[in-house]
Amino acid sequence: MQEAIRRALDSVIDPELRRPITELGMVGEIETSGDSAIINLKLTIVGCPAAQRIERETTEAALKVDGIERVSVVLGVMTQEERDVLKEKLRGGRAVRSNPFDENSYTRVYLVGSGKGGVGKSSVTTNLAVALAKKGHKVGLLDADIFGFSIPGQLGLTAKPTKVDDLILPPVYEEGGIAIKVISIGMFVEEGKAVAWRGPMLHRAIQQFLTDVHWGDLDFLLVDLPPGTGDIAISLGQLLPTAKSIVVTTPQPAAADIAARTAAVGLQTGQRILGVIENMSWLENPDGSRTELFGAGGGQAVAERLTALAGVDVPLLGQIAMSQALREGSDLGRPVVNHVADDPATLAIEAIAESLRQDKLERASRSLKLNL
Repeated sequence: MQEAIRRALDSVIDPELRRPITELGMVGEIETSGDSAIINLKLTIVGCPAAQRIERETTEAALKVDGIERVSVVLGVMTQEERDVLKEKLRGGRAVRSNPFDENSYTRVYLVGSGKGGVGKSSVTTNLAVALAKKGHKVGLLDADIFGFSIPGQLGLTAKPTKVDDLILPPVYEEGGIAIKVISIGMFVEEGKAVAWRGPMLHRAIQQFLTDVHWGDLDFLLVDLPPGTGDIAISLGQLLPTAKSIVVTTPQPAAADIAARTAAVGLQTGQRILGVIENMSWLENPDGSRTELFGAGGGQAVAERLTALAGVDVPLLGQIAMSQALREGSDLGRPVVNHVADDPATLAIEAIAESLRQDKLERASRSLKLNL
C-alpha cells in the first residue's frame, strides 16, 4: 500500500521546480493503517509559497489509491544535507553559479530589443513566449529591462522568487495548461519603488539572473531588453554567446531609423540578428480596410538596412496589427495569445513564433564525445 501511494505521488509536480516531488526527495515516511495514510513531506524551505498546493495535490493523488479513504499530510522542512543533495541534482553536475546558456547550451536564446520605448516590445516578447509554450516547448522569460520592467504585469504574476540557499527558483506563469519560468527585477523591489543603479550593478544583476536562477532544461529563453543600447545589452551579448537578436519597430520612419541604428550596434558586438518584427502596422476597420496610423514600410526598411550591414538575409518576420485585445491583455495580465484566439495580433504572433520554432540553433563547432 505504501509503495502504491508513493507511485501515485509521482504525479504531484512541484510548481516551482517543475519535477515530481518523489524525484526531488520531498516525500518522507509514509504510514498506513487500514484505509488511512499519513504522508510526511519535506519542503525545500520554511514558508514555502507552494506548500498549500503541494499538500492539496498530494492528498488528491493519495486518495486515488484503492483502499485509501483518509489522508493526513505532515509538512516538514528538508535538512541542510537534503537541500545540498537537491541543489546538486537540479544543477545536473554544473558548478555553482555557472552560466547554463554558454556556448554548449542547447537552448535557443533570443534577445528582443527596440530602438526606442513605446513600440510594444514587451507585449510582443510576452506573447511570443506564450505562443511557444502553447506549442509544447519549455520556455523561460527574462525581463532584462531593469529600469522599465513590465513582464510580471504583462503576465499577471505577483509571486516572489523562492530562494533555496544560493539558488533562486523563479515564479512560473501557469494558465491554460502552459508553464513559463519568469524572472524580473520587479519581483525583488517594493511596489512603486524605482531602481537607480549604475553599470557594475546592472551587470551583476543580469549575471545573477542567468547563473543563480534555476531555469532547468529550456527549449527557448526569451529576453526582453531595455530600449536602445547600453550596459545591459552589451553584458547579455557577452553572457549569451548563442543568442540571436530580434528587432521590434513600428512602421514610422523615425522609429525604424532608430531601431536600425540600435541593431547595428549589436552587430558590432558580434550579435546575430534573426529578423525584424513590425508592430502597430495598421488598424483594421469594420469594413475590412486598413488605416496605417504610423505610416508604412518601416519594418521592411529596417530589415533591408540590417541585411546590407550584416551581409546575410535579415527578414521581416511579421507585421502585427494594432489590437485593442492585445493592449487590454497586456494591461490586465492576460496575454492575447492565450485568450483571444482569432484576434489578428494573435494570428500574427503565432506565425512569428512558428518561424522561431523553425530557426536552427547555431553554436561554435565542437567535437562530440563518443564512447567507441
